Amino acid sequence: MILYTPDTTGSAKGAMITWRQIHYNALNTIIGLQLTQDDVAFLNTPLYHTGGWHVLFTPLVILGGRLVLQSKFVPERCNEQIRPAGVTILFGIPTMLRMMLDAPNFAVADLQRVRFAICGGEACPLPVIERLAARGVAVRQGYGLTEAGPNCFSLPAADAIRKQGSIGLPNFLVDARLCGQDGAEVGAGEVGELQMRGPHLFAGYWNDPQATRRALNVGWLATGDLMTRDTEGYYYVVGRTKDMYISGGENVYPLQVEQVLQQHASVARAAVLGVPDPQWGECGLAFIQRNAGATVAEEELREWCQTRLARFQRPARFVFVEELPIGASGKIDKRALEQQAGESGAA
Repeated sequence: MILYTPDTTGSAKGAMITWRQIHYNALNTIIGLQLTQDDVAFLNTPLYHTGGWHVLFTPLVILGGRLVLQSKFVPERCNEQIRPAGVTILFGIPTMLRMMLDAPNFAVADLQRVRFAICGGEACPLPVIERLAARGVAVRQGYGLTEAGPNCFSLPAADAIRKQGSIGLPNFLVDARLCGQDGAEVGAGEVGELQMRGPHLFAGYWNDPQATRRALNVGWLATGDLMTRDTEGYYYVVGRTKDMYISGGENVYPLQVEQVLQQHASVARAAVLGVPDPQWGECGLAFIQRNAGATVAEEELREWCQTRLARFQRPARFVFVEELPIGASGKIDKRALEQQAGESGAA
């Protein structure tokens, strides 16, 4: 199988997915999530994406569980079907979970059989975690990518609140390390690029040996994702190597800023870019999508950031939009925002 994944230029590379990767990703998932043949989950993510194929589809097929197929994600319909379909696991990117929570019928949805919710693709906002926890559903964040399968890390359900924001621990068949720019491993609390090794890795990029050599080094996959690891071994995503910018000599990881902004009650989603600045070299430009009916203004968000972010992390400019652009994978399309910023003169 070949699944296409975008690179830093916006073009797509074909990741060669072997049966070996599918098999070991399924084992990682079954062991990490403690799946059983009694589990039932929605299949409402696209099959051209690793999330659609491998998060729960192939593991449950191999195990003998059940999938509820949906041609299109409609949050109200999902909420209606949870009880009659016997759903035991909720799955989606954070935006999908938030849409289910915001649907009017979620308040009366029967979640008695739901064991937990899992999400990935991007960090799950704390309000989503807290709202599901209030209904007795723990959110187990995970981590993966097309080249290694989506189920490389898993957060135990018992740690969903204690380790909010963590992607958890490496799954059974995953070797993981964090490396600095010099290639040496970093210590607890330090930022490094995640590298992984194991039988769950892809076979390379289709007809692109140069890109394959850049990604795979002596069996280790360089993911491009920056993380920290705490003293208990739990991992936290802080951003992408390509997204990080330097303001006044300090490294700024947009994801950390976005998470703070999204904790504000009036903010639905936030996206932060590094843009040129004559004084600091680069500064933060924050795109804000308000919650329905919210009227939060720039000054209020500046005050919100004042006590929650270091000076160099605080966005210098804010742009309010009706909706943030979403790419095919369901994530915010930052390339579209970069283009918008350039055209508007905000960059």
